[in-house]
Amino acid sequence: MTVLVTGGAGYIGIGTCAQLVESGRRVRVLDSLLHGQRGLADELVASGVELQVGDVRDPAARAAALDGVDAVVHLAAIVGDPACARDPQHSHDVNVEGSRALIADAAAAGVARFVFASTCSNYGRMADPTVPITEDGELAPVSLYAEQKVGVEQLLLAGAHGMTATCLRFATIYGVAPRMRFDLTVNEFTRDLWAGRHLEVFGEQFWRPYVHVRDAGRAVRAVLDQPVGVVGGQVFNVGRTDENYRKLDIVEAVAKAVPDASVSYVARNEDPRDYKVSFEKIAEVLGFTTTSTVPDGIAEVIAGLEARRFGDPFAAVHRN
Repeated sequence: MTVLVTGGAGYIGIGTCAQLVESGRRVRVLDSLLHGQRGLADELVASGVELQVGDVRDPAARAAALDGVDAVVHLAAIVGDPACARDPQHSHDVNVEGSRALIADAAAAGVARFVFASTCSNYGRMADPTVPITEDGELAPVSLYAEQKVGVEQLLLAGAHGMTATCLRFATIYGVAPRMRFDLTVNEFTRDLWAGRHLEVFGEQFWRPYVHVRDAGRAVRAVLDQPVGVVGGQVFNVGRTDENYRKLDIVEAVAKAVPDASVSYVARNEDPRDYKVSFEKIAEVLGFTTTSTVPDGIAEVIAGLEARRFGDPFAAVHRN
């Protein structure tokens, strides 16, 4: 099987490619290297990945990337609420129009399987966040990013394209990866408290689910390892049910590992996102379970910081 991974040189993408190469698949990457990952891209090539530098919005780049491909893993996106809010038109062009064009071109090229990276942010603000929501629960996106993901999900699940489509709603990602990000809650809180900075936390009582970046890549592989009859037209939340945390819980976990942590909380009675998610379906249907917990990720980030693995952890290259 030849698999195209869009955004394959990104935070989730590099680990996903490693999983697919390890499984014996041929892997091709389409990535614009927006965040300056040229060195990381060279390492991908050295691992046996075919690299095509290009933009998912470019018809010629899509055509070349899709040539001879059996499956597409679509990770490429302007990721996260702040990045999308900064330039809504650009995020629409990439996340919506780019995805629509890729889906159409993939179908026309005879691609059999399409795996789409979505988000648990699609659940937005739940009426009762104490009860974990399943894949069949109401979608209530409250950010532009989540609205865009919901729209592409709906297009894929309608099935008119003729491919076997699977949507993966990832929990909030954390953990060490070759293309490191420090604009994600667990990584950011750990970095700031390790560096001796005062951390001001807003809405500490609201719930989110979390999943390690390596487990995100493992989930993609798990889907492609299954017959089409098992995963076709399906949505899977990616994470583990007991890895739902409040920001307060994250801070307390970091504080156990960082002496003299300085933290204050800013009370908020309303937060647009407050959701606890069930991950029983992916465990039962795919036999998938995560291998890391948030405390594991915190320890891993601290070890990387202590070893000066990331250079300047506050540099702009580490955020989207």
